[in-house]
Amino acid sequence: MWRLIVPLFVLAVPAMAAMPGSLVVSQPWSRPATAGATGAGFMTLKNAGPSADALTGVSSSLARKGEIHRSSLEGGVMSMRRQTRVEIPPGGQVAFAPGGYHLMFYDLARPLKPGDRLPATLTFQSGRKLAVAFAVGAGAAPAPAPEHKH
Repeated sequence: MWRLIVPLFVLAVPAMAAMPGSLVVSQPWSRPATAGATGAGFMTLKNAGPSADALTGVSSSLARKGEIHRSSLEGGVMSMRRQTRVEIPPGGQVAFAPGGYHLMFYDLARPLKPGDRLPATLTFQSGRKLAVAFAVGAGAAPAPAPEHKH
């Protein structure tokens, strides 16, 4: 019986190592918004894993509904379309920023003021869920200042 169990365990280890688990959210932020209004979420999603994954959904306890959107400029006209998924390639990243991909949080239960946090859960094709807290402020987190030496 051990002869059967050991090979199965050995086969299972590579499969577990290849499972998603290397998705990282950096600099999540949101703009201030009033109660009942629509909020937005911005961030960078990084995939340090060996296989692609895709963001397929978003939800928040502070919003009636969450969606993934993408703004684009075509022929001088800005448009926004709902996205059912956003691919994150292995070893790659996708920016969610004004004028591009972003998250929409509809019918906010309370106002979002500077200094608040907007809690959300990101859902991925792999089944993974990531809890994120979007820092509410006027814009993206400032980039670190370059080191200056004399």
